[in-house]
Amino acid sequence: MRIVVIGGDAAGMSAASKIKREKPEYDVTVLERTGEVSYGACGLPYYVSGVNPVEDKLRIRKPEAFAKAGVDLRLYHEATGVDADAKTVTVRNLKDDRVYTLSYDTLVIATGADAILPPVDGVHLAGIHTLKTIPDARALKEALTHGEGAVAIVGGGYIGLEMAEALLHLGKRVLLFEREERLLLNFDSEIARIAQDHLAEKGVDIHLKEGVTRFEGDGTLQQVITDRGAYDAALAVVAVGIKPNTAFLKNTGIRTLRNGAVVTDTLMRTSLDSVYAGGDCATVRHMVLGEDVHIPLGTGANKQGRYIGETICGKPRHYTTALGTAMIKVCDLEVGRTGISEAEAKARAIPYRVSQVTAANHAGYYPGHEMITARLLYHRDTRVLLGAQLIGGAGAALRTGTMATAITARMTVDQVGELDLGYAPPFSAAWDVLNIAANVAE
Repeated sequence: MRIVVIGGDAAGMSAASKIKREKPEYDVTVLERTGEVSYGACGLPYYVSGVNPVEDKLRIRKPEAFAKAGVDLRLYHEATGVDADAKTVTVRNLKDDRVYTLSYDTLVIATGADAILPPVDGVHLAGIHTLKTIPDARALKEALTHGEGAVAIVGGGYIGLEMAEALLHLGKRVLLFEREERLLLNFDSEIARIAQDHLAEKGVDIHLKEGVTRFEGDGTLQQVITDRGAYDAALAVVAVGIKPNTAFLKNTGIRTLRNGAVVTDTLMRTSLDSVYAGGDCATVRHMVLGEDVHIPLGTGANKQGRYIGETICGKPRHYTTALGTAMIKVCDLEVGRTGISEAEAKARAIPYRVSQVTAANHAGYYPGHEMITARLLYHRDTRVLLGAQLIGGAGAALRTGTMATAITARMTVDQVGELDLGYAPPFSAAWDVLNIAANVAE
């Protein structure tokens, strides 16, 4: 059995490793267009800021470890096309420009996604950066070490906010541009507003409903031009989103979403025979919505790769628990979400209600208590929990995991209110904020 895996990060290497553990006799080849495999992209902002000063700590498992496990790992080899009928992949060796074909019995597409650059003038000026790979982080870190002046962030999502914190940590003056009316669009406005106000208090100059129209400079960035003004900036970090890296599949007839994400079923099978896909280039079936959605998160990518490997080895494993559970740190705040948002419920005409409370993260008489705001979304008729969002002090983010568990178990808010959550003065109150939010829903 010959398995070809295209892409050597979370999903691809998880699949390859699982296959070699289960079926060491299988021939597993991984094609990776860069020189990096299996690294922690979520740690990039913390490397840039110096919180983690060691680049090598970002590398979870190195190429030689995969080679030792029997994986034929080919770095700097890019897949440029797939012939699904002939079951071959066209490959370009980026070091010598040699092109060859590689046959497969089963193909795994795990090509991830690339950072989007907006189609505006000057976007390729020196001083304009994205943050998706280790080389991206290395280049940005070097530029920040020698650069002076304000740094502009374009985009108010996860990477934009994490980079705002990183730049504040480095003592930089930060301008943050978001063309929509608020930051963190996949959160409810009530939660996003708290994060936004906190960043403003920390000194971030936030510009909402202001789109960047061009970048100007004499070879190097000097100004960011928006539809409302011009701003001096020595550097810019563009974080407006990502696009699945699937253009090489355009002539295969494979089914994709409009953004290019490959549509898969719960076994991560694509519409092509013997072809699987996972990670940031693929869709998952959302547990609450029951729809094929694109959720580019590392936790999901690792699970999908492992499950693909098990399925290929004859042990079918369905991925049915995708909830988009995510958390970020925004300066002194922890922020987390799971399930669906109010906007997603409205868009699908799901009858819902919301319960939102703010309470201390632990007993008020124990030093250092902080406030947490919990927002629960539940079905109006069945009272089943549909989503949860939290923001606040220590413990806010990890409580999101409890809510993901409750949604997976299809618990009602009444059952959440009855949960026997642990209590000790340094960690929680006798009634945890989650119990309180659920009880308010009664």
